[in-house]
Amino acid sequence: MAHLVDIGTFKVGQGQRPFLIAGPCVIESEQLVMDTAGRVAEMTKALGIPYIFKSSFDKANRTSITSFRGPGMTDGLAILKKVQDCFALPVLTDVHTEAQATEAGKVVDVLQIPAFLCRQTDLLMAAAQTGKVVNVKKGQFLSPIEMANAVKKVEECGSRRLLLTERGSSFGYNNLVVDMRSFPIMRSFGYPVVFDATHSVQLPGGGGTTSSGQREFVEPLACAAAGAGVDGFFMEVHPNPDEALSDGPNMVPLHQLKSLLERIMRICDAAKPKR
Repeated sequence: MAHLVDIGTFKVGQGQRPFLIAGPCVIESEQLVMDTAGRVAEMTKALGIPYIFKSSFDKANRTSITSFRGPGMTDGLAILKKVQDCFALPVLTDVHTEAQATEAGKVVDVLQIPAFLCRQTDLLMAAAQTGKVVNVKKGQFLSPIEMANAVKKVEECGSRRLLLTERGSSFGYNNLVVDMRSFPIMRSFGYPVVFDATHSVQLPGGGGTTSSGQREFVEPLACAAAGAGVDGFFMEVHPNPDEALSDGPNMVPLHQLKSLLERIMRICDAAKPKR
């Protein structure tokens, strides 16, 4: 059975208009967040794409201990609440601990479980128990069929408010590969499936003390996922990725986003099953 999931004022899932999760990797400043949210909101409204703003108050899984992690939970959640209030947008953020899930669940609309933590039972349960939508990223170390176990953990808490996100699988040193079979496999669990087009082109640890990336491959992979049939797209975007404090090499430059979305949506429309 395919579940539709309510997020903000719209529903996501099979048969619905594909949606977008997008924003800077980490909250660098309130100004950056507000500017980016406003510009992406304008683009998606013009294209008729349901939009969820994304940014993280803490990036606890940075490669180096000296890397920028964000403003912290208190200040970060205050900024995300401002996005909700000013733009009437649902917001998403990462959580890494049960305590973070509980607190962030008081503010945000979607709690995201990072790929490295997708098997952490207590974290999944804490997120589900908030009643908010939970977006579980498939670990780079898991086959798509194994995500059924994460689904079961959330369901056991009485929640059906769940998204599953593909972000590539480990393929040799500092490299990821996307298996398009993962989309129908994970969709068979009954929940909307999202393609993370920017983390899938990441080169984890490829910069030595930082991750590197190949943003030139975001578009072909996103187009392939659109043709394969996904319910939503995840893209980290930034006005100037080369100066970003996290994930710059794989983020989409903000000025390129609209044309990318236009192409992806044309493919989504062409790939719709005939009724």
